[in-house]
Amino acid sequence: MPTLLCVPITVDDPHQALQDADHARLAGADLVEFRLDAYFDGDDDRIEPCVKLIEQCPLPCIATCRPTWEGGEYDGEDSPRISLFERLGTASHPPRYIDVELAAYTRSMNLRQKVDLAVEHDKQERDMATGLILSMHDFEGRPANLTRQLLALRDQRNAAVHKIAFRARSLRDNLELFEILKHRDRPTIALGMGRFGLLSRVLAPKFGALLTFASLRPEANTAPGQPTIADLLALYRFESITKATKVFGVVGDPVEHSRSPAMHNAGFERVGFDGVYLPMPVAPGYESLKATLTELLDYDSLDLTGLSVTMPHKEDLVRLAREQGWALDSLADRANAANTLVRARDSIRVSNTDGPAVVSCLERAGVGLRDAPVLVLGAGGMARSCAFALADAGAVVHVWNRSTERARELSSAVPNAMHAESPYSVTDAAAIVQCTPVGMANGPAPEGTPIELDRFASAAIVETVYHPLETPLVSSAIARGLRVIDGLDVLVAQAAAQFGAFTGQAAPMELFREAARGSG
Repeated sequence: MPTLLCVPITVDDPHQALQDADHARLAGADLVEFRLDAYFDGDDDRIEPCVKLIEQCPLPCIATCRPTWEGGEYDGEDSPRISLFERLGTASHPPRYIDVELAAYTRSMNLRQKVDLAVEHDKQERDMATGLILSMHDFEGRPANLTRQLLALRDQRNAAVHKIAFRARSLRDNLELFEILKHRDRPTIALGMGRFGLLSRVLAPKFGALLTFASLRPEANTAPGQPTIADLLALYRFESITKATKVFGVVGDPVEHSRSPAMHNAGFERVGFDGVYLPMPVAPGYESLKATLTELLDYDSLDLTGLSVTMPHKEDLVRLAREQGWALDSLADRANAANTLVRARDSIRVSNTDGPAVVSCLERAGVGLRDAPVLVLGAGGMARSCAFALADAGAVVHVWNRSTERARELSSAVPNAMHAESPYSVTDAAAIVQCTPVGMANGPAPEGTPIELDRFASAAIVETVYHPLETPLVSSAIARGLRVIDGLDVLVAQAAAQFGAFTGQAAPMELFREAARGSG
């Protein structure tokens, strides 16, 4: 059975909720979840509007009245909730499922008996029975007693569906959720909440979940980290994901607003490649990267096949490759920075497409690099890969960085390179390659420029920051009539090289450019 797509709807007003349910149907949802706890306050007068809402719903639905102690808004006694469940379960048009918390179900014999009677009544009198979802949620993290709770769920034979949701602390928590799905004894929903839990939501079809949740609008999510139905269907191509789908992603921190998923997923669809590409946040620090990547790569069912790696892990990736004995390309090895990991059968190769992307952009723009002076601003992973790639292309590289020590170290490592005491000492530069975070939205100096361009009459300006597309440096270069290669140009070029390594096929460059612009 295909994994279903459910849109949760917070019921403040039944009429609006019904309209939202129809919008969910038109957007591609298979069913909706009515969160009645925002509307039902224990007053009997509010039961019949709930019954009518479910009766008129254009899709099958889940009825949920979640108490505050498990993340909902209902703050009353159990007895009014019991009355609501009884009435819903015995109505002429009942919900497809009623969701009840495991803790409430096992704590209250009265609630348990009434819910069971409602479900059994439905089974006796209707072809399409209402199913009981027994659920457990933890908005803080993985429950310490998770195994015990899973066993408690299995003991409840009247439950048609099990639902487990907890806040993921890292990407690795998704693997435990996948294991729960693999070893299920009945239809199961297993989801990670928060920024680290997206894998469990998007990859639900790969591991056979009954359903996953997606909000109708960004502001309408009912759990942290819930994607929109538009993103799930269009960006991640949810309906094409199967057990055989290969998994790719962008690793870094932060990566939630990366444009890489839009490019690669569009590319997979265009060339007919069975893959899905996701943002994969990994907290800063080598140990965090090592623990995450080794576990994800070792989990064979995930089919993790390729990764783009961005800040702050480019140097960490090289260290990990050396430690694990993975193949490391020459540029990544010399620059001590890598941005690409590809797994093929039993081998893993780590490489760098950043520097070659800048070189190819400059060459396409008609900038001759042989013996040409090129100023590289910065001394981090991006600057290192650019400096080595430019030197390989024959340029005379000048490195300037606010940290003189780091600039000297880089320039001494790169053949035919030198340390620039001042960026303005290279006024004859054929190109200036900007590799610092200056000008980046939410960066240390979003309104700043690393240098003033008044003294550079003919240099081509390469900006590696792509958020925003027009940084202060790009604006300054355009105002002075200089040739500009913006961050989007570089992003698309390096992503295209990664796509070729991931799929063995040429990237659809114009589609990549459209997807990158459209996602930002």
